[in-house]
Amino acid sequence: MHRDEIPPGTLYLLILKTLARRGELHGYEIAKTIQQNSEDVLQVEEGSLYPALQRMLVKGWVNAYWGTTAENRRARYYRLTAAGRKQLQIEQSQFERVVSAITRVIQTA
Repeated sequence: MHRDEIPPGTLYLLILKTLARRGELHGYEIAKTIQQNSEDVLQVEEGSLYPALQRMLVKGWVNAYWGTTAENRRARYYRLTAAGRKQLQIEQSQFERVVSAITRVIQTA
């Protein structure tokens, strides 16, 4: 199966939405959930995911703590904050507005 690049500006939206749906997850689970939910079309690379999560921590959109995975490995778990839920609404609204505009351009072309 061919995997596509995640469209620029949507990584925050994908991470926030994944955490809103699934609760607290570690980085690998976030990436795997996005891949599965996109039916293997989207793949979040570690080089993009962890810097994005770090920026989201700084912005206060997520909290993190160290825990142990089911495989007994140490991992950092992330969960949405109230500010993250608010940002999710903003990100989703902006995304829907852009998709709607692109759709209008494509349909009139």
